[in-house]
Amino acid sequence: MRGPVPERGMGAKMQTTLKRIAQSGPGGRRQPEIFQDYCLYVRKNMAWRGDFVQLPVPIIQQLYHWDCGLACSKMVLRYLGPLDDGEFESALQELRLTRSIWTIDLAYLMRHFGVRHRFCTQTLGVDKGYKNQSFYRKHFDTEETRVNQLFAQAKACKVLVEKCTVSVQDIQEHLAQGHVAIVLVNSGVLHCDLCSSPVKYCCFAPSGHRCFCRTPDYQGHFIVLRGYNRATGCIFYNNPAYADRMCSTSISNFEEARTSYGTDEDILFVYLDS
Repeated sequence: MRGPVPERGMGAKMQTTLKRIAQSGPGGRRQPEIFQDYCLYVRKNMAWRGDFVQLPVPIIQQLYHWDCGLACSKMVLRYLGPLDDGEFESALQELRLTRSIWTIDLAYLMRHFGVRHRFCTQTLGVDKGYKNQSFYRKHFDTEETRVNQLFAQAKACKVLVEKCTVSVQDIQEHLAQGHVAIVLVNSGVLHCDLCSSPVKYCCFAPSGHRCFCRTPDYQGHFIVLRGYNRATGCIFYNNPAYADRMCSTSISNFEEARTSYGTDEDILFVYLDS
């Protein structure tokens, strides 16, 4: 993965640090102390380079058609630092996360790992109108009770949830500081400009699983935002359906996908200094 482009005049110490990171594996995860230096560099320098940001978020592929949110959480946690797979699985069991993953579940997962976060949404709870959506219909009644309870207990559990509108500018400012975000999108709308035509509309496509291609129905899918390019008007993101690529789409397509009915415009901001 390509990280942020070093600025001209960057000190020799940071050049050496970046070289050591490159030699230590994806994201420098094998040498946490080196990666910590890199994170500090990102925080100090990304805001100066507001026209182009591309963060070194590791790519992790989902295993099933339902665990895109968990794969995104792993990407984010490993971007922040080392993550033990056993500890992650224990967290899922402790939080009783099943095959029905909502954004509020991911917020609780971040809280479990002590990660500073902010969950922004248009609906504090479950929109009853989703009962008629095929994507939500199967387990709606039981999930409605569970999810509404999580929202009700969020403050007491120190899970930060806000009902608010988030602009593209807000998102870009967040990314410019080296932070990342998990976003709920309609995979039937989102398309990658870098992928070839046969796969560019396929967001749930791990090997051996059904591919939900572009359809008129809502299909919820989580992605990780990792940067943008103001000059070309694009957003960079990791799609957990793939294990070998960073994706890119236009701001207009991204906005259409994240504001589609069914998403509640959910976005989970995650902070580097966690």
